[in-house]
Amino acid sequence: MAPTPTLRPRTIPAPSPVAALAPPPVAESTTAPPATDSLSIGSLVDATPAGRDRYVDFLRGVSILVVIAWHWVFSITQWNDGALAMPNPISDVPGLWLATWLLQIMPVFFFVGGYANLAAFEAIERTGGGWTAFARTRLRRLLAPIGVFVGLWAVVDVLGRVLWPGYRSVLSWGMVVFMPLWFLGVYVAVVLLAPWTIRLHRAARELAVVGLGAGIAVADLARFRFGVEGAGLVGSALVWVFAHQLGYFWRDGTLVRCSRRVLVSMAVGAATVLIVLTNLGPYPRSMVSERSGGSNMFPTTACIAALAVLQIAIVLLLRPAATRWLARRRPWSATVAVNAVAMTLFTWHMTALVAAIGIYQLLGGELLRDATGAWWAQRPLWFALPAAFLALLLAVFARFELPGRRGSARAARPAVAPAPSR
Repeated sequence: MAPTPTLRPRTIPAPSPVAALAPPPVAESTTAPPATDSLSIGSLVDATPAGRDRYVDFLRGVSILVVIAWHWVFSITQWNDGALAMPNPISDVPGLWLATWLLQIMPVFFFVGGYANLAAFEAIERTGGGWTAFARTRLRRLLAPIGVFVGLWAVVDVLGRVLWPGYRSVLSWGMVVFMPLWFLGVYVAVVLLAPWTIRLHRAARELAVVGLGAGIAVADLARFRFGVEGAGLVGSALVWVFAHQLGYFWRDGTLVRCSRRVLVSMAVGAATVLIVLTNLGPYPRSMVSERSGGSNMFPTTACIAALAVLQIAIVLLLRPAATRWLARRRPWSATVAVNAVAMTLFTWHMTALVAAIGIYQLLGGELLRDATGAWWAQRPLWFALPAAFLALLLAVFARFELPGRRGSARAARPAVAPAPSR
């Protein structure tokens, strides 16, 4: 690979608080954030470029919040052989699997990532930058919160071994705190592949998506029909690249130009495929892992690819109304606030749950093991209690994600052309 040219600092923005994984600003803003070390949400809202597609940021924030709420509320958290386990009640409640067709929202996150990464790649291309510049730009804010998270848990584990005889490592009792890392690892891999998948998009467009879909089908066939378990890993990778690849069609305007009739047809077609697969094939109806052992997520199956198309069609149908709503200051301020600390929220939310479990049990509370009426009645508690601990963790660790004065000044500079309009 040829050496990457040196980039000029005036043309490549540092990631901004409202763009954790989003594209760089899409139009010049005449209002710059104030020159302070601590940026307010109001100043970031005021500095929003007029041409920014706010729906991209909104969908990313919603995706993160839905995952967090699911882990807290819809987990029958319990101790099994001295380790925390988190089965869910899907297999215990008739019809609850249908909720996962909307709430298993990770395909939307990868779809939004495709939009964002194509926008960033286009900006870097214009300066002559290559893969190294792209990777450095896209991963800077993503990796900093992860490094702090892993580093602190490593320190806690070492101190525990030194200070408390008989201390059991978090790796033996609390692997659930590292649950977010598998997803972030997959996303990092997809980001690093983006320069090649973007070239594939430009060269083959729809054929590239069809090829990925065919590869997913072949991987599932090899796994389920011929027992080739390794094919599950190949299929998993292809599913997430598939969802990410569809985001390129949003960024280049193809999906924006689709009529409502086309989007409705996409949704109906994807729902039909899901119904057929989950009733005639070896796939469970739930889009999250079940206590019974069935899973479309580990390894990731063709059902998640069909789910991606269904959810993408739905969010694009909602886009015009959501865009008008996000033009208001209050909803956009909330969106900015969530995106400013999105990775901090995501990396620490399971730690907050573990802290809540510890306090709950110290106060004499009992972790229920079945989805009884009492378990459902506790659901508000298991949102509020971890949320309180997450707020404390956010107050401590958000600083490692938020940029300082210099980073925000660079982020305010225009860098790329406006996104394709309707």
